[in-house]
Amino acid sequence: MAILKILEFPDPRLRTKATPVEAVDDALRALIDNMFETMYAAPGIGLAATQVDVHKRLLVADVSADQSDPRVLINPQILQKDGVLVTDEGCLSVPGYYEEVERAEHIRVRFLDRQGDAQEIDVEGLLAVCIQHEIDHLDGKLFVDYLSEAKRQRIRKKLVKDRRLQAAEVVA
Repeated sequence: MAILKILEFPDPRLRTKATPVEAVDDALRALIDNMFETMYAAPGIGLAATQVDVHKRLLVADVSADQSDPRVLINPQILQKDGVLVTDEGCLSVPGYYEEVERAEHIRVRFLDRQGDAQEIDVEGLLAVCIQHEIDHLDGKLFVDYLSEAKRQRIRKKLVKDRRLQAAEVVA
């Protein structure tokens, strides 16, 4: 397995709309394993393929405290949403920033699992928020898009500045 590079805002590749996965095969399962390793190492609770520059409709998630509930959703579709939940969201592609975002509290989602079998589940709370967040990535949307333009630009400028400083330290 390998840890993959996570794209960071404002990288334009994060705005790419992912295409459906055509085949669930060993190559895809290897990508899934690498995505879990990357997500756990980051550490995070969800990761969309778009974030690792693979523009296929695939996400992994594990909201458990002990990494005991790994979830794989291939070609996920939200069929139903209800309720409202406001949570502090963060993102591996927007490191160090957390902001309140409003999402549906309960969702019903259809997807293919790791074996390529069709599944449909109802989820709520943190897992529902995580899945909605990751599906947004597959649609080219980031959690900062839910914020005001001024707040989004402030975060963007700070991240760009931090990257420049890190690059300068490497050179020095």
